[in-house]
Amino acid sequence: MVGPRHWFRRSLPAMGALQGDPAGARGWIAVDPDGHRTPPAPRLGGRAPGELAVGTRILFINQYYWPDHASTAQHLTDLAESMAARGYECHVLCSRSRYQPGEPRPPASEVREGVRIHRVAATSLGRRRTWARMTDYLSFYAGAIVKAVLLPRCDAAITLTTPPIIGLIGSILKWLKRTKHVYWSMDLHPDASLALGRMSPRHRWVRALSWLSGWVYRRADRVVVLGPYMADRVVLKGVDPDRIETIPVWSRREEIYPIPRAANPLRKALGLGDAWVAMYSGNLGLAHSFAEILAAARRLRDRREIVFLFVGGGPRLAEVQAVQERDGLTNVRFLDYVPRSQLHVSLSMADVHLISMRPEMTGIVAPGKLYGVMAAGRPAVFIGPDHCESADAIRLAGCGMTIAPGDVDALVAALTRLADDPSLARRMGERGRSAFLALYERKLCCERWHELIGGLVTTRASRRQPAPSSPVLRGSLW
Repeated sequence: MVGPRHWFRRSLPAMGALQGDPAGARGWIAVDPDGHRTPPAPRLGGRAPGELAVGTRILFINQYYWPDHASTAQHLTDLAESMAARGYECHVLCSRSRYQPGEPRPPASEVREGVRIHRVAATSLGRRRTWARMTDYLSFYAGAIVKAVLLPRCDAAITLTTPPIIGLIGSILKWLKRTKHVYWSMDLHPDASLALGRMSPRHRWVRALSWLSGWVYRRADRVVVLGPYMADRVVLKGVDPDRIETIPVWSRREEIYPIPRAANPLRKALGLGDAWVAMYSGNLGLAHSFAEILAAARRLRDRREIVFLFVGGGPRLAEVQAVQERDGLTNVRFLDYVPRSQLHVSLSMADVHLISMRPEMTGIVAPGKLYGVMAAGRPAVFIGPDHCESADAIRLAGCGMTIAPGDVDALVAALTRLADDPSLARRMGERGRSAFLALYERKLCCERWHELIGGLVTTRASRRQPAPSSPVLRGSLW
């Protein structure tokens, strides 16, 4: 098995190299769809990316896409629009149902930022109950398979992991239409359900599902994972390490950036004033642990200047709210999801961000919220396993602290230390912002996606081209 250290060195360029002008150093050139010069991009197979993009059709498949605020929807929107700006013909196949039930359904088809969006009908029962979630998944599967087969043939299909094993459609397109398949593994299924004890590994249907999941991974031309620990798990599924690419998720430098506390309008609107805010932002999901955060809130309830703020929603929100009400934690507050356009205001509202992950989820998920925290220039306190993508990234950047699961004493000590030493928190936040710009910014990560797709398309195109005639025999009577 390939060890995590090896994967990290292989997949991420050195921070120092990225702080300069790595693009110019490699001497590439690209042309945007309007024919203007764009920031340099690497040459692939002897041709510029702009040349590769012309006439190349890409299909992205995921249950959610813009305007949904799900993490997979936001990152897929960024990638698809980035590829369309390069000149690729980009299509997205997604669901008309919404991540939040009750929100208005978008049209069945539209074009946004050069991306052609195809939405299929599906139920929208929500994610609170397993049967409702499975119904939504299956209804999307049915419509997506039919639509994918009927769409014009694409050079490459990129499938995500919502719903689980949606990559099977990529395998079908590879078999029917000889389409290259890239499996973007945002998380691992059914590994997550097995790790959480929601499925039994001895059940015959679960065994069949595990086999099918592994088969889809092994059939893909490339598997893109979010970090080295996820790469190790994918290798255990029998995937050739040479077909695994590690590309982290990202945030946008122009979308999330630091805002001084005194100038943050949301702090004023919520009446936070001079409060010291410890924020958990994003999905309150089954992969996360909240017991330590709530226990710390109980211990720090007498420090009235410290406020714990949960921003977002998810299947465990009601559970956290019930504990807050039961224990009378007036220092714990809640706020609904913030629109993506206001993330810079929301994330900068915090003095420190709290991130958690259950140890058994190591390599199965990789919380992407860390990169938004780093972009906002705020320190992070991670509660979870000592060795995983998030913990390693925090240590590498020096942008926060890591706390072992269940260690409430250490969490309270970390929070009080940061609250009492604003200069320490500021330095950590600055280091996080620098590391974000060097390693986890959208343009950098999407550039690596462009290299990956360009390499696959170049290989395929070269195989289609007939071999040149021999210069000796050309025109010969032989």
